[in-house]
Amino acid sequence: MSPSSWQNIRDSKKTQRASLIPKEWHLPASSLPNADILSVMDIPRTCGLLNPRELHITENYDARGLVEEMWKGRLTAVDVTMAFCKRAAIAHQLTNCLTEILFREALQRAEVLDSHLSRTGQLLGPLHGLPISLKDSFNIRGVDSSIGIAVLAYKPAQSNASLVDLLVDAGAVLHCKTNVPQTLQALDSVNNLFGRTLNPIRRDVTAGGSSGGEGVLVAMGGSVLGVGTDIGGSIRIPAMCNGVYGFKPSKGRVPYGGQESGQAIGTGKEGLEACAGPIARSLKDCGFFLDVVEGANAWERDPGVLPGRWWNEGVNHGTEKPLIGVMWRDGLIEPLPPVMKILNEVVDKVRKSGVEVVEIDAPRFKDCQGLANAFFGVEGGNHVLDLLEKGGEPLIPWLESRLRRKKPKTLEELRALHARKMELETDFVKIWKDSRGRKIDAFICPVAPHPVPPIDRWNGVSYTSSFVLLDYPAGTIPVRMLVKEDLHGEMSGPSLSSWDNINRGLWDGSTINRNIYLGTPLSIQVVAPKLQERHLFNAMQIIEHAISKDPAAKF
Repeated sequence: MSPSSWQNIRDSKKTQRASLIPKEWHLPASSLPNADILSVMDIPRTCGLLNPRELHITENYDARGLVEEMWKGRLTAVDVTMAFCKRAAIAHQLTNCLTEILFREALQRAEVLDSHLSRTGQLLGPLHGLPISLKDSFNIRGVDSSIGIAVLAYKPAQSNASLVDLLVDAGAVLHCKTNVPQTLQALDSVNNLFGRTLNPIRRDVTAGGSSGGEGVLVAMGGSVLGVGTDIGGSIRIPAMCNGVYGFKPSKGRVPYGGQESGQAIGTGKEGLEACAGPIARSLKDCGFFLDVVEGANAWERDPGVLPGRWWNEGVNHGTEKPLIGVMWRDGLIEPLPPVMKILNEVVDKVRKSGVEVVEIDAPRFKDCQGLANAFFGVEGGNHVLDLLEKGGEPLIPWLESRLRRKKPKTLEELRALHARKMELETDFVKIWKDSRGRKIDAFICPVAPHPVPPIDRWNGVSYTSSFVLLDYPAGTIPVRMLVKEDLHGEMSGPSLSSWDNINRGLWDGSTINRNIYLGTPLSIQVVAPKLQERHLFNAMQIIEHAISKDPAAKF
């Protein structure tokens, strides 16, 4: 492959992608924003491409509600699919969030589902007619999973990912795949093949990664339910950036087999394993997704899935009231003032709702990030660099100084890493009891130590990757938008680390205009013990209910 051929592949893929959006769905020139227009969230409503019925379908239902409307005959699968395909096309033209466009196949599938319901009087499954989007890494038979790497383009998958089969059998309509960072190892979703995905809330801040395209599409109403993956925060971070919900389960809860990761097969088993999970506009939809997965006996499809029902794990058989913890900081990167402020607001609201909140002290939290980073590098990054070199493709600028070839870990080095991990896991078991010996159901903490930052300036991932290392389920809850009053406050005390130095630079008025954070989402993270997704979901419900009592907190 010649050094210039990756550009040819890029141009060809972009031309192919553009051709799959019907001309009648192209945004009129009057609706295309000028460079100085930051938010494009309202354009789907104002551009005139969506009729009132399509706007109603894409804005006024959750996932379960749409299925119920189709069951009752008030909507058809074609109605719903058409509405979401059109809205996804609009979202893409504004943000560049899609990689593979499957609108034609989706509408054909919707027709089949409508025929099935008309003929049998029965839904095909619990997701009957529901348009669902997938991160580009999920294999769909006959569709590329290039993950933005030229040498992987035009090599369509030969079989479906196990989760794809499960969703299709449940009646879902797969209408698109979404953009990711090059190598899946960056926090901005940009690659040489498809380009950069923009945040629709403010186009000058990051959309997040690596499931950034999913976060954007869901936020813009182009998908009622999206599926991402998470190994360092790749579900929770895009959810934070785009003001939606993200739910990372423990490994073994949701099928993950059949992914293109850019790594040699089996690498994840040596280091940290990624998880698949939902990104949605409501917590209810996250729960609905998990219900469907468990109802399909996913362990019969994917050997990596543990048998059992997520809703049965962590059941409180007594009369104890819920007990929520709060972990203010990780000891490695001190949260900036808006992050501490929103955390305090949420804790105060939860306490006022009648739920007790206790502080959690976890001195070993600061040790998690370094160990997680060591696990990320067990293979040395060589396989994905081989793929890029094979295509003569350069690293994106953000990765140029961060991704270099290294020697793979030896067996002894790997053993030592796992020994350290076991020690940390044992120490962290202690945090789930308070000073009186009471069981803590879940705890609140930041998603990140900073608000949604400018493009390519996401700092550390210690607040998210630590819970992949420990295999704790964790979710993101959007709380409210950042306003002028949140721009006050200064950092004090000595810097904790080099990561902390960079983080403070995101608040230093001499190096950044804090106004860039105005109008961006402020979110929190909720974390539960390993495989206790029910505790996580219940805690998120409690917190969401406490927040929703304040009208100013609603998105």
